[in-house]
Amino acid sequence: MGGMGSRERARHWRYAALPGVDLLRARYIEKTFVRHTHEHFVIAAIAEGVEVFHHRGADQYAAAGALALVNPDTPHTGRAGVPEGWQYGAVYPSPELVAEIAAETTSVRGTPGFVRPVLDDPYAVRLVHQVLLAADEGNALAADTLLRVAVTRLLRLNGGAMPQREVRTAGGLVAVRAREVLEGRMAEPPSLEQLAADLDTSPFALLRAFRDVYGMPPHTWLTDARVRRARRLLDAGVSPAEAALVVGFTDQPHLNRHFARIIGVPPGAYQRERKNVQDLR
Repeated sequence: MGGMGSRERARHWRYAALPGVDLLRARYIEKTFVRHTHEHFVIAAIAEGVEVFHHRGADQYAAAGALALVNPDTPHTGRAGVPEGWQYGAVYPSPELVAEIAAETTSVRGTPGFVRPVLDDPYAVRLVHQVLLAADEGNALAADTLLRVAVTRLLRLNGGAMPQREVRTAGGLVAVRAREVLEGRMAEPPSLEQLAADLDTSPFALLRAFRDVYGMPPHTWLTDARVRRARRLLDAGVSPAEAALVVGFTDQPHLNRHFARIIGVPPGAYQRERKNVQDLR
């Protein structure tokens, strides 16, 4: 599928009855996810094999019966931890939905999130896969109910208030300004040297500050941001070829490669699933 090995497969979709939630079912063997972030939570339920993902400075291992849990805007990677790869189902609920569930069903105050990146809980793993099955079958009541039960359980077992990131240092403020420049000039970004000069700092000082604040260097962040924006364009019906040029990739093959290394499926397959949801409404 979309250039994957013959034994690899993935479906990334949405179900109209679960607004604000992305769904994924996949089996990967040689697949490698580059360092990236998500705007939503990642709740990945491992059914077979082992996934390894780098998260907050260390490799994390999620085996069958465990969940890989990543908070929004948290850099991480992903790859197989065993030769046979890993098979999993994942739900990506929006921060707003998780906050709503936390306020109603838990004692977590502030911005809710997951404390540990891996949780061994076969019951929650089954719940996630049942959400995906209910979505496949068009069972809105079951899908919505099971998702809320799963998120509640995970927050009660592994939830807490996330620390608020306040950028106060001079270097941190420069990193924030650099991000704003890159967001505004995504299609034609400056070089690191030019960006640093415009912000009255040195290239290496900017590089260090940006890594400290965002967990990745500016060029990696820019690729991640381009894919995020391309997703929104694809959701709006823009063709992959046009989206590639709008966000600053030189052509569609470049978008295809980076999109698949971050989202897990090619942009064409991603958009077809979105169109299917819209057609069903």
